[in-house]
Amino acid sequence: MPVLPGAEPYRHAGGEVGVLFCHGFTGSPQSLRPWAEHHAAHGLTVSLPLLPGHGTRWEDMQLTGWQDWYAEVDRELRLLAERCSRVFVAGLSMGGALALRLAALHGERIDGVVVVNPANKIHGLSAYALPVARHLVRTTKGIASDIALGGAAEIGYDRVPLHAAHSLRRFLHRLDGELPRVTQPLLLLRSAQDHVVPPVDSARVLGRISSTDVREIVLEHSYHVATLDVDADRIFEESLGFIGRLAPSLGEEGTAAVG
Repeated sequence: MPVLPGAEPYRHAGGEVGVLFCHGFTGSPQSLRPWAEHHAAHGLTVSLPLLPGHGTRWEDMQLTGWQDWYAEVDRELRLLAERCSRVFVAGLSMGGALALRLAALHGERIDGVVVVNPANKIHGLSAYALPVARHLVRTTKGIASDIALGGAAEIGYDRVPLHAAHSLRRFLHRLDGELPRVTQPLLLLRSAQDHVVPPVDSARVLGRISSTDVREIVLEHSYHVATLDVDADRIFEESLGFIGRLAPSLGEEGTAAVG
């Protein structure tokens, strides 16, 4: 299936500092593209892949699972590490969970982690019904475009495939047990109002990781897709400052685009 216009992956060849951006569940690179482009404009090497089953139609996502999504970001991380001396991972929602697993499994290969409204658990009674419900009902209402800013929209599916949601639930349960292996510096930004991921998920992440260099920022004016919302510029600047503090050589080399 062709990729939806605007949902294409994005890459930029910059300096020795690289950032891997991971988008969220049923979303696409579009939700993180302004963030990635901001870092590219400051000389960083950037990778923003399209996760399998995303960015086309929900029926394609029904055939994928967390192993496919994680394999894609793991592959991109390895490619990024081949050309960059310092590597950071960043993500929104499920993308934040993927970034945290990369940090847990890759250890010293990753220099720091930035997550925005990271998912930790699927909440509510519906989560416990997923193992059976997914065989009876194909989809439920979508979660895309939880944005406070008028006129802003996320390219994402209007339906959530339940087979994929069940796989996400299994992934988040696995990740929760791996969070103590995360030791890298962490910047966590969460929205004061989020209609997709509750604040307890961020609290759980902060309570489980082993990192000692940790900063939490509350975004007062944005909803879940904060990277396209009122506080987007703050996310961009805070994350760039975080990376610059840990990698002073930021943007030392050329900036040839490979988008």
